[in-house]
Amino acid sequence: MLMRLRWEPVPADWSDGVRAVLPFARWVPWFAAALGVFSAVLLVLGQVLPAVFGLCCAVLIGALPPFAAWSAFRRDPIAGRVITAEVDERSLRMMTLDGTAYSVVEFAGLAGWRETERSFVLATGGSAFHVVPGRAFASTEDIDAFRGLLTAALGAR
Repeated sequence: MLMRLRWEPVPADWSDGVRAVLPFARWVPWFAAALGVFSAVLLVLGQVLPAVFGLCCAVLIGALPPFAAWSAFRRDPIAGRVITAEVDERSLRMMTLDGTAYSVVEFAGLAGWRETERSFVLATGGSAFHVVPGRAFASTEDIDAFRGLLTAALGAR
């Protein structure tokens, strides 16, 4: 079975990847929200200066991960270029549409995979990953087939 994919990467794809491979990144919004709640309590108790400081820190902590993903995306010379890919039982072969970059991801060599709301994140080890967004697939049957390939090669996510 050969499947062809095509997508244009966006910063949100990178955010998905970071949250999938770095567990700490999934907790950042919760930490920011908790800090915001504690700061609001301080404000109600009349501690204005610590409350304002805490609220500012909560906003900063909550905004940093999306900003960091957007910034890294903007700095990457290949990001934002249309990617085409071919998938078979053993690998995912990705190439930019203009031919400037080519990558082969062997399923057997992956450290793991994770499915998010919008994409599949293929962990290659450490904090490195490849993201295949759901919008790259032509149909839900293709998404199910890709999930099946990953499950057959690496086991359940």
